[in-house]
Amino acid sequence: MIKMKAYKSEFINRISERSLLNQCTDLLSLDKLAAKPGEIIAYIGFDCTAKSLHVGSLLSIMLLRHLQQSGHKPIILLGNGTSKIGDPSGKDESRQLLSESDINQNMNSIKNIFKNYLQFGPGPTDASIVTNADWLNDLNYIKFLRDFGTCFTINRMLTFDSVKSRLDREQPLSFLEFNYMVLQAYDFYRLYNDKGCVLQMGGSDQWGNIINGVELIRRTQYSLSGEKSNAWGLTTPLLTSSSGRKMGKTVKGAIWLNRDMLSPYDYWQFWRNTADSDLSRYLKLFTELPLDEISRLEKLSGAEINDAKKILADETTKLCHGEKTALGARHTSEQTFEQKQAGEQLRVFNVPRSDLETGILVFQLFHNSGLVESNSEARRLIKGGGGRVNDDPVDNETSRVSITDLNANGTIKLSAGKKRHVLIRVV
Repeated sequence: MIKMKAYKSEFINRISERSLLNQCTDLLSLDKLAAKPGEIIAYIGFDCTAKSLHVGSLLSIMLLRHLQQSGHKPIILLGNGTSKIGDPSGKDESRQLLSESDINQNMNSIKNIFKNYLQFGPGPTDASIVTNADWLNDLNYIKFLRDFGTCFTINRMLTFDSVKSRLDREQPLSFLEFNYMVLQAYDFYRLYNDKGCVLQMGGSDQWGNIINGVELIRRTQYSLSGEKSNAWGLTTPLLTSSSGRKMGKTVKGAIWLNRDMLSPYDYWQFWRNTADSDLSRYLKLFTELPLDEISRLEKLSGAEINDAKKILADETTKLCHGEKTALGARHTSEQTFEQKQAGEQLRVFNVPRSDLETGILVFQLFHNSGLVESNSEARRLIKGGGGRVNDDPVDNETSRVSITDLNANGTIKLSAGKKRHVLIRVV
């Protein structure tokens, strides 16, 4: 029996089936437009507040990927202009203001992420990157207020979650941040006029900002027939793990998408350690495995569920870092955990030979190598039986690691618990 699709368009069916669809301003009319190949130009904005995006941005990136694979054109808007203000959405306090130099360095670093997920070029459905400083830097404030100020009401802006939640918690919201949603609306207005972009997408925390842009376009733009022009907004769900933790954040920090901020092995390991209750969702959201294959994997239980988690890790790492790197990360994991060897992609910490010749206190080496955050944490780890050198338990936190501990490959493997490892290399 053939399963009937719920929508007319490949794009809306794709994101609906994979649970990427949360809210849409007018889903039926957008679906009708999306059913015509090449009719939709859509964008998502990414501010340049760090040198990398983290996996919390993956839902948006996958949304752009599905859009392109459905025959439509994605635009990535890098907010080197709005990053000078900072988005208040989901924050209890103002973001630290960055210098223009830092913002541009972050932007150049972030650009590299998208080439792994999208196809770029001059074609009608090829992705493109634009930056909003191109139009925000030269705005005339009085003219901007005169042209667009009447399109926004304070009454409505105060009802948006990004504002209301901050005020409900009695946290200050500066006028600088309050302007962010107006500038984001203007971004959509510019892309609509300059690029023919009719759809803004983003995470659910951006709903209020997106609505502002849709309304600005509808209030100011008219088609040749005199009818108001159409623009749409669409969001993905707010994603948390089954433990309630926000996606992209771990106890040890963010799961970055740039390999110079997080090794491909650690990225693979993050997905491999997915909770059983999150596995099915993550396979749908973050991989392109066929839905019937996902249905088969989610039915696995016992030891077999670990095989499904390895497939999740393989597929997500393949998209982010390439197939060869993903296979190398799995090989390193199997060496480390199953064969008790020192895997090739484990993080390396260099130690001068002279230090090892005299011997280094083992608790200090655990701290210095970054496995733990302090000497006291290292002592507690070792006393609790969680510290290992070359897979052998450390009995005394004041014992020393020396040249005699080097393996045949010239390294020393340190382990904190079962999941955190580092190779000590002599230089």
